[in-house]
Amino acid sequence: MRRIYLFLLGIGIFPALAGAAEYRAGVARVDITPSQPIWMSGYAARTKPSEGAAHKIWAKALALEDGKRGKVVIVTTDLIGLPRNVSDTVAAKVSQQYGLDRSRLLLNSSHTHTGPVVRPNLMTMYFLTEQQKSVLEDYGQKLVNDLVSVVGAAIGDLSEARVTIAHGKAEFAINRRQKADGGAVRIGVNRDGPVDHDVPVIAVRSPDGKLRATLFGYACHNTTLGADIRQITGDYAGFAQLELEAMQPGSTALFILLCGGDQNPNPRGTFDLAKQHGRTLATEVNRVLATPMKPVRPDLKASLQMVELAFARHTREQFLEEKKSTNKFLVSRAEAMLRAYDESRPPRSLPYPVQAIRLGKEATILALGGEVVVGYALRAKQEFGDDLIVAGYSNDVMSYIPTRKVLQEGGYEAVDSMIYYGMPGPYTEEVEDTIFRSIGTVLQRTGLRRRR
Repeated sequence: MRRIYLFLLGIGIFPALAGAAEYRAGVARVDITPSQPIWMSGYAARTKPSEGAAHKIWAKALALEDGKRGKVVIVTTDLIGLPRNVSDTVAAKVSQQYGLDRSRLLLNSSHTHTGPVVRPNLMTMYFLTEQQKSVLEDYGQKLVNDLVSVVGAAIGDLSEARVTIAHGKAEFAINRRQKADGGAVRIGVNRDGPVDHDVPVIAVRSPDGKLRATLFGYACHNTTLGADIRQITGDYAGFAQLELEAMQPGSTALFILLCGGDQNPNPRGTFDLAKQHGRTLATEVNRVLATPMKPVRPDLKASLQMVELAFARHTREQFLEEKKSTNKFLVSRAEAMLRAYDESRPPRSLPYPVQAIRLGKEATILALGGEVVVGYALRAKQEFGDDLIVAGYSNDVMSYIPTRKVLQEGGYEAVDSMIYYGMPGPYTEEVEDTIFRSIGTVLQRTGLRRRR
């Protein structure tokens, strides 16, 4: 039976910007922990389904409404990622039932590698029995209903609130694109590589000052735990939310994953380290909550644009040759591509979501689809301002999203990962510029312009 937990926001008086209208806010959560053994996502090396859960995993929703009846809902999930077919289905149901425009619904995933598979995400990675596929199908159908319900519960919980923002810092993320002998790039530890240690913190308080919800983010893969772990968990992000809720009893902690596509926790490999990183992050968020935070004016704007990302040239002959490989993942990808060629629909590009949600003039969330590498966040902040919150893993997780530099260097994020996502190959080197043109458009629509 689905369980939805509501956290009511009280009504009263709370000091804020003179003359500013009140926000209304609502928060809700739903337990999305699988009820039976299920195939886990993120690692190709797994050979067995899950065995129980180290802690529950959640979908949580924060609804905000300004005095002009503008409304947005941010949903966070302890999942590997939401494919577009899931996000689109949820958004359509939410629009029908609650009248929320698609641009005003943000769906983000923590990318935990100890959570369930969400079909059809990464399906080239798995070779499943019919029974295992059936379990995933049932879980996916329930997940859609859970996500729609948690959005509705948060909207139904709207009451007067104040919103503030500040930033902290955590340093356990490290760039993982390490150059090996000969110049090839592999997954490792690159202490000189780019990182983004920013920890944005958005606090929602009731008018009497009581903390009701905290939305916080970090740019780092949830891969502290390896393929040998068979318990469902949210990895460091799951433990961080648990820790923060223990530090702030009665509040809801929502984690949003930023541009962590080429960032790993360091060190990693054990439950103790996952808990340690979670505690580090929660402690920093808790510290920020105790500092003077900037009030956010109640004025909500949102924009969403779909753009096409072009794949590098590929041919049917290329996949005929690939099908001869002894690598089962390459064979699986080749078979899927050959079917597409036979049906005269070989993929030449892919639709990509770029979304902006602006809270007053104090907070802007730029939400990008896919496993976005950190270079996007660093460039976006340079061009639009350091306070910009740049999230990846939003609305659709269809592949890694490399910068031009990463594409030129090659390696897992640029090339090899596309096998597991069932994509025909890498993107063209124009992908970064294509995305940034759309970034400029959606941010301008919400009132944020490039620095001069």
